[in-house]
Amino acid sequence: MSARREPRSARPPLPTARGPLSSGVIAALRRADPPSWNESEAAHADPYGADLQLALYVLYELHYQGFDGVDDDREWDPDLLRPRRALEQRFLGALRADVPGPVPVRRALDDLLAEPVGDDGTSVTHYLRREGEPRHLEEYAALRSLYHLKEADPHAWVIPRLFGRAKAAMVAVEFDEFGAGRAEEIHARLFADLMDDLGLDTAYGAYLDSAPAEALAPVNLMSLLGLHRALRGALVGHFAAVEVTSSPGSRRLAEALRRVGAGPAAVRFYDEHVEADAVHEQVVRHDVIGGLLESEPWLEADVVFGIQATSLLEERLGRRLLEAWRDGRCALRTTSAVAARVERPHSSTERERQHT
Repeated sequence: MSARREPRSARPPLPTARGPLSSGVIAALRRADPPSWNESEAAHADPYGADLQLALYVLYELHYQGFDGVDDDREWDPDLLRPRRALEQRFLGALRADVPGPVPVRRALDDLLAEPVGDDGTSVTHYLRREGEPRHLEEYAALRSLYHLKEADPHAWVIPRLFGRAKAAMVAVEFDEFGAGRAEEIHARLFADLMDDLGLDTAYGAYLDSAPAEALAPVNLMSLLGLHRALRGALVGHFAAVEVTSSPGSRRLAEALRRVGAGPAAVRFYDEHVEADAVHEQVVRHDVIGGLLESEPWLEADVVFGIQATSLLEERLGRRLLEAWRDGRCALRTTSAVAARVERPHSSTERERQHT
């Protein structure tokens, strides 16, 4: 078992607000009061903007690790759930309006696999494999840590809402994600090891203040779909989108990390996903989705929505990253970091060289 510190052993501090919505939520958590804004502000806020996305992220985080100094009982505080619902409706409404719309689920899944031949200039993983610098990979890992340090957790919420073949298959995939019974093999632990190899701060939530809205939204989508039974079909669709696209993207990221001389722990995370997620893709496609729609065929449109909403938000994040990198800018909000960067060699290989 790894002797390194468990990233989730301590609660993160509350982040810095980015507008009236997030300011109201954060102040309410500090004071144990209701948020100071009203629902009309949420109804007119930018659904993809930093203020709404941070407010949602903070409220959802109460269901995961919580925050330092915030009472656990706030997780189900009605004064927080009511405004959270207003934020969710604004976000969900925008997603429903912006996705392409209903298609057969088979077509939606096939569209995920229809990658352009080579790099068409819009793929983050192609860019990183071809020309990414160490700092680009560090920024990418820092932003992805918002999800990967809780990897598979939001998807686990759907398990009690499934039954039969879909439930059995979902549990089988999640068992792998959670290390197949070995704590040191939990995928969130492997990602923390990757971050450590890159010289990043592995503390849970360390890069929340550094993350732009585009990096918050995909994580919020998972939490939104996971927390609502009515959206179980969409969460299955989201899970399918993640698993179907993971293997080829992970292969490119592993190659990118090898090219820049990252250590073995950094490369291992993506190597693990190349093989595992190729298997998971088939299980999710045929048994999780197949089993769900065999039992509840009326959820097909929801599954497709989950797939399309995931693609939409990932494309938005990809554009943000590539625009910044091609302009020579840091993709994070805070340019000093990667903001909470640990001052040490970038990889275990470099550390070993310094000791020889």
